[in-house]
Amino acid sequence: MKNPLELTAGVRAQRACMAFLAFGLACSLPAAAQTLDVWVHAGLGPERDAYTASIKAFNEAGRNLGGKAQAVLVPVPEVGYNEAVAKAAADGRLPCVLEFDGPNVAAYAAAGHLLPLEKVQSLARIRNSMLASLVRQGTVNGRLYSVAQYDSGMALWGNRNMLNAAGVRIPARAGDGWTLTEFEDVLKRLKNAGVPSPLDMKFNYGVGEWFTYGFAPIVQGFGGDLIERGSMRSAQGVLNGPGAVKAMSALQSWIKAGYVDVMPKDDRAFIEGRSALSWVGHWVYKDYKQALGDNLVLMPLPRFGVRPVVGSGSWNFGIAASCKEPQLAIRFIEHLMSSAEVLRVTDVNGAVPGTGVAMAFSRHYGPTGELRLYADQLMSGQAQVRPASPDYPAITAEFSNAVNRIARGADPQQTLNQAVINIDRKIEKARAARP
Repeated sequence: MKNPLELTAGVRAQRACMAFLAFGLACSLPAAAQTLDVWVHAGLGPERDAYTASIKAFNEAGRNLGGKAQAVLVPVPEVGYNEAVAKAAADGRLPCVLEFDGPNVAAYAAAGHLLPLEKVQSLARIRNSMLASLVRQGTVNGRLYSVAQYDSGMALWGNRNMLNAAGVRIPARAGDGWTLTEFEDVLKRLKNAGVPSPLDMKFNYGVGEWFTYGFAPIVQGFGGDLIERGSMRSAQGVLNGPGAVKAMSALQSWIKAGYVDVMPKDDRAFIEGRSALSWVGHWVYKDYKQALGDNLVLMPLPRFGVRPVVGSGSWNFGIAASCKEPQLAIRFIEHLMSSAEVLRVTDVNGAVPGTGVAMAFSRHYGPTGELRLYADQLMSGQAQVRPASPDYPAITAEFSNAVNRIARGADPQQTLNQAVINIDRKIEKARAARP
């Protein structure tokens, strides 16, 4: 198999053109110049550079086929990005192609802002090549609205020397993580060995989406969830049921025992040895590797119940329903989802490549890559995507606030009961207001 990175832009464009013609879609660009605005959440840095290069490759490939269309990158800072999309939608000026965070797919789809993609045959092939977790993320009520170049993953980073000194087992494979009893014993051993706060859970990230992404898998691992996923109408019995209460009680007990610092002074607890374990995703790899070198070890998340659960989800791309050049937008989405472009962005942001072919060529996530565990957890079905509900913003806000209160000593049952009341009220109010 030829490495997709070695294909020239012209060859990729010709293959894309042949595929388009095979499915009855126009390939050659019209003589009149077209402009395709593309919004991404990127400030200055390597990821923005990667998308700049991707846009350039697309435009060059189009010119090689005699076209005059130009994709134009519009980078929008991540802080305030969702607000910018919402305002553009309200004003009727969404770009043709836009990036958005996975949990927001359902809300944008329900509002009619996104073009359904499942009937576009060329994108159906892309759908079949994507990780199952990404397909679930982009699907709302059986219809595909988005595709993603990459996914994310949750795991435990460990300080090998500290773990060995405490005499604990170091799991390495997906599904082989510590049980609850083992996990709490590890935390106790590390604390007794003199580690100030054995488990870094990134409370320094602050109240917000991290609390849902990072800590919902604990609730789900114990048998609870954020919402009843059949109807998506109520959190009653799942967010305040026995599993969820047990999960949040466990988290609170770790904090009370001094295993977790909920007010860390910075983001360097693991790097500086104040913690021996770090509950976080792939994005810290470069900093952790630079700090710990061969002493860095990657381990699966604990198995709190009958099966391990990990967080997943990423930024993804869709096409605005208002787009006046949908075929050109589809061609651009195809370009983004080529293995070369998937690898281009994941090589710089460190995320899990979103397709099997790209993953096979990834230096970090290939069969022998240092980060392969993240991919194995996703591909073994451990990933639980955040609810595909148009009311997700209310769900995540209430859950995040509940976690924050419980972490600071509030009663888990009472706090989750109130979160359920708030969520259900907001859902009913929002549903009553929809056309």
